[in-house]
Amino acid sequence: MIDIYTDGGCIGNPGPGGWAAVIVENGSQRALHGHEDSTTNNRMEILAVIKGLEAVPASADVSVYSDSQYVINTMSKGWKRNANKDLWPRLDAEVAKRNVSWNWVKGHAGHPLNEEADRLANGEANGKNMNNPTAAPVPQQALTHVDSSGKAQMVDVGAKAATERIAVAMGSVVMEPKTLALIEANAIEKGDVLGVSRVAGIMAAKNTSQLIPLCHPLPLNQILVEFRTDPERNAIDIRATAKTTGKTGVEMEAMTAVSVAALTIYDMCKAVDRGMRIGDIRLAQKSGGKSGDIVLE
Repeated sequence: MIDIYTDGGCIGNPGPGGWAAVIVENGSQRALHGHEDSTTNNRMEILAVIKGLEAVPASADVSVYSDSQYVINTMSKGWKRNANKDLWPRLDAEVAKRNVSWNWVKGHAGHPLNEEADRLANGEANGKNMNNPTAAPVPQQALTHVDSSGKAQMVDVGAKAATERIAVAMGSVVMEPKTLALIEANAIEKGDVLGVSRVAGIMAAKNTSQLIPLCHPLPLNQILVEFRTDPERNAIDIRATAKTTGKTGVEMEAMTAVSVAALTIYDMCKAVDRGMRIGDIRLAQKSGGKSGDIVLE
């Protein structure tokens, strides 16, 4: 279950306003907030929920907490939507992707997360939080890999259920056209560039916990490393798929496979092209675990 505490505010109504969403997910906590120059209280209340839902996975179970009866009763009791007709369809679209429950909380009643959302929203309305990296953080532990004293730790996953988990990562190596041609012709002096890089990626995925300090060792069911040449970009695109049945995800294994496969391409070809560029390594999708399916592209 993911909890989202939202609030919105406005100075003047209409006037400058702000919205905020405090998200509690898998024991960690984060806050989103933003500003609009001319808006209303109700618009900011709706936008806070939209932004909060957009930031959590599709298919997730979500509890939304707000002190806005306007938002809660419109969504749970069918109040008429006479205003803000551009925002309600956006909210409906996000709700349709998730299992959402609606909870009204009394404002300024001392609930710490509701109060934090109120503080952030009012700060945005007053221009105090806008693009301000020194804005006060959410006053609870926000990083699961850091203990209460600020020291790095490996997360205890012992209580989690073992589920099938899949992660797909992607990346690219951009090179000179002649280098790509040599790879496609298997004419690089060191040998079969893509064959060696595929094996390197698989081996790297199996050793991820030896490379990334706080990763858990995982019994991998499968690692696939695939390549696609793109002559228009003079690039080789790499796609790695990692699968396991375990208590934690395989995102790092998939991204490690892509990273090391890309480095191996560079190593195999650097004698003919030292200007190759490795980039855009990212998670494309994942499934399994409490966070469910996440599709980023």
